[in-house]
Amino acid sequence: MNISTPAERLELLAASYALGTLRGGARRRFETLAREQAPVRAAALIWQGRLASLTELEASTVPDAAVWTRVRNQIEVEKQEQALARQRAAAAPAAAPPPRGWLRSLALWRGATAAGALATVLAVVVGVNLRDELRNAPNVRYVAVLSDDKAAASMLVTFDPTKRQLTLQRVGEYSEGEDKSLELWALPPGGAPRSLGVLDRAPALRLAVAESEVREVPALAISLERKGGVPRGQGPAGPIVFKGALIEKML
Repeated sequence: MNISTPAERLELLAASYALGTLRGGARRRFETLAREQAPVRAAALIWQGRLASLTELEASTVPDAAVWTRVRNQIEVEKQEQALARQRAAAAPAAAPPPRGWLRSLALWRGATAAGALATVLAVVVGVNLRDELRNAPNVRYVAVLSDDKAAASMLVTFDPTKRQLTLQRVGEYSEGEDKSLELWALPPGGAPRSLGVLDRAPALRLAVAESEVREVPALAISLERKGGVPRGQGPAGPIVFKGALIEKML
C-alpha cells in the first residue's frame, strides 16, 4: 500500500507518528515506508519539527493558579499518607502481611486519583499548546529531502510562501568543518545553478527567499565551499554533497 496518496492520510499518519500515538506494527510499517519514500519521510520530519518547536515559537501558557493549588494539595496529601504508611510499617511486626482487601484498594484508588489529576492538568496544558501550534502552523508549499550519494537523508527543506521563508533542518550527522561553508543552490531546468544562501552551522535556520526563486525549480543542491561561500554571481566551486527533488504540495 502506498500511503503517500491520498495526502490527507499521509498527513494524519505523519502527525500520529510524531505525537507517538502510532504504535506497534503500524509504527514499524510507517518507519519502513519513510526509509523507502521521500514524501513519507518529509511528512514525518515536518510534523516532528512542528511539535519540537512548541516551546520555541509559541508563548508559554500558564494554567490557572487554582489548578496548581489543587495539584500541590494533592501531592501534600499523598506525601502525608506515604509518611503515615511508613510509620505504621515500622511499628508493625516484621512478619505482618501486606494490606489486603478494601484497605489496599483504597490506597490504590487514592494513588490512581492523584495520577489522574496530574495527567489531566498536563493534558490540558499540552492540548492548549498543540492547538495553538497547529493553528499557527507554517503554510508549507514546497518540500525537499536532500540526500548524500548513499541516499541518506541529510537536510530537510521547506518553503512557506506566506512568510517568504525557506527553512532548513539538518537531519544527519554531517559536519563541514570550521574552515568550510555549505551553500544552497536552486537548479532550474536548462539554467545555471543559482545560489539561495550560505548556511551557518546551526541545526536549523531560515532564509528569506521569494517564491519566484523556487517556483518551477525541480531540484535543490548543497555544495561544500570555502568559508563564506563562493563570490556572488558565480556557480558552485566545490563538490555537491547533498541533492534532492523539490516537491510542490498540492494540498
